[in-house]
Amino acid sequence: MPKVTYVATDGSRCTIDATVGDSVMATAVRNGVPGIVGECGGNMSCATCHVYVDAEFAGPVGPPGDLEDAMLDLGVSDRRETSRLSCQLAVSDALDGLVVQTPEEQG
Repeated sequence: MPKVTYVATDGSRCTIDATVGDSVMATAVRNGVPGIVGECGGNMSCATCHVYVDAEFAGPVGPPGDLEDAMLDLGVSDRRETSRLSCQLAVSDALDGLVVQTPEEQG
């Protein structure tokens, strides 16, 4: 079972066993991870699931698609090179050990 580690702005870490095929956002919301809201339920319309992907996983995760890129531009105040919407990140065995950091504020 792949693990995803969520890092809060205070540096605290929460590692969760995730289900292959679930989104990083759904995994966080289901397990009460602070800092990931997911108001739209994963429909890519709110940007309240914004995360920074750890540089080590930037390649395997890949860049955002066009719609996600536009939502990040519109809905994120502190966008970085590794910014992604966690609703668009599908958990897979290849992403076992994925580390994402939550921003100081969402959407």
